[in-house]
Amino acid sequence: MDPEEKPEETGEVSLHKLRLMEELEEEPEVRQMDLAVRLGVATGTVNWHLKRLAARGYVKVKRIGQWRWSYILTPQGMAEKARLTRAYVQQSMQLYREIRERARKLLQEVQRAGYRQVRIEGDNDDLADVCRLTCMEQGVKVANPAGGEGGEVPVLRVNGRELSLEWLKEGGDG
Repeated sequence: MDPEEKPEETGEVSLHKLRLMEELEEEPEVRQMDLAVRLGVATGTVNWHLKRLAARGYVKVKRIGQWRWSYILTPQGMAEKARLTRAYVQQSMQLYREIRERARKLLQEVQRAGYRQVRIEGDNDDLADVCRLTCMEQGVKVANPAGGEGGEVPVLRVNGRELSLEWLKEGGDG
């Protein structure tokens, strides 16, 4: 772990670092301002990360013009990028397994209450897709709210990384 990073700095910092390293590998002569736009962060944040990467020996910085720089990943940088990629995949798979298990338990509640379908609503499309797959696996139909069907069925709510059920009425044939 990066000695300056706190243990509670998990996904976001590492993901920014990984994405930055991927961008540098793809285009070593990229401008910091362009990196900031691609990564959705401030230019100062990119500059801060680049300085840290260079200080740790992950990136070699070379001036190629008055205001232009080249950023080359070193062998240590490639190893760090591989480590971050592995950690990101492991973290993603863990989240996938946790969401599948939580969705499975909630869908069992839905079925025990006599429903055969649910609506899936929320703010995280990726996790909603995991819930749809779990519904298929459990034999629970996903009601289409746009089509008007399933108005009186439970809602499987995805809020960030949390799942919950919203009951619209007691029991039923759904």
